[in-house]
Amino acid sequence: MKRLLFSAAFVAAVGLGTVAALSQAADPYANNAAAGTMKFPLAAPAGVDSKAIEKAPAGAVNQGKFDDKTWKYGPAFNAPPGAKIWNPVKLKMMQGGKVTGGTVFAATDPSTYCAMANAGYDFIWTEHQHSAHDWEQTSRMWAQCPHAKAVPGVRVAYTDEREIQHALDLGALVLVVPTIRSYEEAVQARNWAFFPPLGRRSSGGGPAASADFWGTVPGGYRNTINDNLVLILMIETLDGLKDADRIAKIPGVTAIFAASGDLSNHTGYRQGDPDYERNINIVHDAAIKAGVRLCGPLAWRDRPDFTCFQGGSETAAIAAGVRQDLGNLANTQAVPEVGPYAKK
Repeated sequence: MKRLLFSAAFVAAVGLGTVAALSQAADPYANNAAAGTMKFPLAAPAGVDSKAIEKAPAGAVNQGKFDDKTWKYGPAFNAPPGAKIWNPVKLKMMQGGKVTGGTVFAATDPSTYCAMANAGYDFIWTEHQHSAHDWEQTSRMWAQCPHAKAVPGVRVAYTDEREIQHALDLGALVLVVPTIRSYEEAVQARNWAFFPPLGRRSSGGGPAASADFWGTVPGGYRNTINDNLVLILMIETLDGLKDADRIAKIPGVTAIFAASGDLSNHTGYRQGDPDYERNINIVHDAAIKAGVRLCGPLAWRDRPDFTCFQGGSETAAIAAGVRQDLGNLANTQAVPEVGPYAKK
């Protein structure tokens, strides 16, 4: 009994330690300078209109009246000269290799996630669009093995600043955004995914920038993540198909995904039908013309020009692994004549 109580207390302590570590990593203000020690030589005089909207201080790059449209972005967050790609998925895509993502659909247990992440995939597609996952569960799974063979990735629920901010602050290196219905929506997805000047992502800390995840990468996380993030936009609807060429050419888009299931759902045709195949080829052509990667289901790994694939769920992977492991001993259970296991 004492041993059980000790074990329970230990697990609780580990859990609290994890929460504390995540909270510490997520606090962007933990290292603020001590109050009263900073000087502000360029601050507006107390009670005086400095007219900063009309004129800049001496030495400023952006002179004249303030204009957000012509603002020259500063060098504070430039990547170091010659900075190398540290995201293995981005590197493999740039090399032209075929990239696979295993889907974690229902599991919330970190050990299940880590087993999938070390099974041989390039990234893990943690499902948030069609599953009940919340960000606390996903954060715990990713934190268990952030440097597994497969990097953390996620399909967010929809194009939304909060969804995308949560995904990236928690450490995602592959971001999949579903049901992109227009060029304008695709630009929004890009904007929330990337830091300025390419996008409009807010800088607020989070586990991603901690030493446990990517905080120690050469050049620093903030300065290099724009070059390392993999952004995949899914084309799934008729209006998305209409804008596919423009979507694929948006700066920052790494790949577009021809959604095999929803392109059937939204068009009324099945794989093999000429109308369905035309739609898939529209996505194909857009990717080829834009020079971006082309993604689809793992079943299409031999389809021309597809180099990025979504694999099956954790339950499918377990079943497939057991079948391979057992060989001809799989599914050879005895069948009693009576009881719940008897033939119906």
